[in-house]
Amino acid sequence: MDSQHNNNETELDNPNDIELNKPSKSRFLFLLSFFGFFIFAWAGCYNLYEHKYQKPDNTTVPGNTLYEPTYK
Repeated sequence: MDSQHNNNETELDNPNDIELNKPSKSRFLFLLSFFGFFIFAWAGCYNLYEHKYQKPDNTTVPGNTLYEPTYK
């Protein structure tokens, strides 16, 4: 017994469907990857800026390690 259904329904193509429009799909994937990479890089730079090395103010430098050293 053959159980195929013969419904006379026609499927309408949705113009907003990304799978049907290949240039739209590639443009979407390109922009998604570009802005994803951009936000990832910007967040990394911002994180490095926020956690940058803070030089201590009370550092004492020995006299023999200066550009013009002084010896005893």
